[in-house]
Amino acid sequence: MTYREIIKMSVRTLRINKVRTLLTVLGVIIGISSVMIIVSAGDSMKKLVNGQLASFGSSLIQTETRVPEESGGASSQASGIVVTSMTLDDREAINKLPNISRSYANIIAQDLLSWEGNIKKTIIFGVSAEFIDIDNSKLAEGRFFNIEEDDNLARVIVLGSKIKEDLFGNSSPLGQSIKINKMNYKVIGVMEPRGSVLFFDYDTLAFVPVQTTQKLLLGVNYIQSISANMIDIKKDVETKEAINALLRERHDIDDPKRDDFQVSTMADAMDILNTVIGAVTLLLIALAMVSLIVGGVGIMNIMYATVAERTFEIGLRKAVGSTKKNILRQFLTEAVIITILGGIGGVIIGALVTYLIYVIANSYGFDWPFSISYIGILISLVFSTLVGLIFGSYPAKKAAELDPITALRRE
Repeated sequence: MTYREIIKMSVRTLRINKVRTLLTVLGVIIGISSVMIIVSAGDSMKKLVNGQLASFGSSLIQTETRVPEESGGASSQASGIVVTSMTLDDREAINKLPNISRSYANIIAQDLLSWEGNIKKTIIFGVSAEFIDIDNSKLAEGRFFNIEEDDNLARVIVLGSKIKEDLFGNSSPLGQSIKINKMNYKVIGVMEPRGSVLFFDYDTLAFVPVQTTQKLLLGVNYIQSISANMIDIKKDVETKEAINALLRERHDIDDPKRDDFQVSTMADAMDILNTVIGAVTLLLIALAMVSLIVGGVGIMNIMYATVAERTFEIGLRKAVGSTKKNILRQFLTEAVIITILGGIGGVIIGALVTYLIYVIANSYGFDWPFSISYIGILISLVFSTLVGLIFGSYPAKKAAELDPITALRRE
């Protein structure tokens, strides 16, 4: 028999048992589409995170408070432990380093903002006046506060776009006074919509001078982080070490395990996030492969059932001259056809679900890229074909080895 004849016969046989074939193909489709969706989602997540990190600028170097390694090593925000050792004086010292052009300090507070009966619980982002020159946030109207206002503890505020809409609707808030903790703060600006960056929604923030936030809202002297711009990005490792040495000297630290701060560049952040996303993606792919194995077991079951039902046919064909090789090829071809159909269906379903994820994510304000991973498609199709061959080979071998006389007697 030629390969064309074997394929025609296999297709005809699969058409006879349409429901059984469809259910088996469905099992393969679920496994293939799962792998493709996971690989594509992981690729989209990497592009999203890298794009959002790039929006901060590759020259940015971040220094934030952290719990010393001896006590767990987590960031102070994540651990819930307040580290009070970093101050504005540290920022001034960092500014004097040769590869630093400028920086801004920040501290986060949370309070109620009220205006004419409208009340909104808001995250207050206390930042230095240089924030607007370093960050990629832009003003929609008004202005940002200046260094003099920060030094003089001015009660001024710049609103994120969502806060502005919640409190003022379509009317301009410029010049209006908002109450925070029973004190009036003059609205001097409104930020342009920016959306979520690394799951942090900038449009829901209210920006207040860092020293005003420290003294009037929180009553503290410390800050939580310092963001600085490097003059030469190629010296990022050298600059990172310079900041480490400077702060260890200022904080009287002689053992790196006792560091109460952490310095990271954008490259560090990208490496860490890409590693985490890659590890999670691999774990999910491994789980999705289980679906493909289950689909393979389904193929084996249907092949066993087919062999049992067609015992007389196999015996008859052998009696008239069909070889073991012909029988083996036919049953293997049926298994491979099932997996190929499942592979094609899985790719189509995977692409549709990937597009649906893209639409839903963007409707919620995430700049989620639409990404179809060709590697994911290749992995899915190759693995599905192997599943068909591996799980279909044993039933095919059993069919090929049937004794024709015994097979004819069973009927």
